[in-house]
Amino acid sequence: MQPQPDVFSLQNYLNSSIPSPYPSHFQISSPFPINGQNPNSFYGFQSATNNPQSMSLSSNNSTSDEAEEQQTDKNIINERKQRRMISNRESARRSRMRKQRHLDELWSQVMWLRIENHQLLDKLNNLSESHEKVLQENAQLKEETSELKHVISDMQIQSPFSCFRDDIIPIE
Repeated sequence: MQPQPDVFSLQNYLNSSIPSPYPSHFQISSPFPINGQNPNSFYGFQSATNNPQSMSLSSNNSTSDEAEEQQTDKNIINERKQRRMISNRESARRSRMRKQRHLDELWSQVMWLRIENHQLLDKLNNLSESHEKVLQENAQLKEETSELKHVISDMQIQSPFSCFRDDIIPIE
């Protein structure tokens, strides 16, 4: 709560010949109606709402100040939006670049894997061919072995010295 000013000292101040430091549209008066003064004045200052000229000046000043403040606020908001939009565009550009780099890396990996796959298929085909050749050669060798065994067995049966068979090695 504010302390109440001394009415008598304010009255003495009003009656003194000291020039007022306040502009002419501010009328200093007592906080209480004295000698028909306006009861709307407060602590020695007459409100600007009682004076139509000061009211229009203050309303013009306040509306222009408010308009300037609103315009400034709009400018600040627009600048922030603009910065955010630029930042978002830059971020999106970086994201697209990262995505493109990743896609390029994946494509190079696909190409490398295709080449490796082709090389492995070539090796597999060569090994399959070699395996087939080895199997054919093995079958041929088995067949030759079988023929040779048969020839040896026939030779042993037809041999004139069949009675001395102890020294002949059995064929399996």
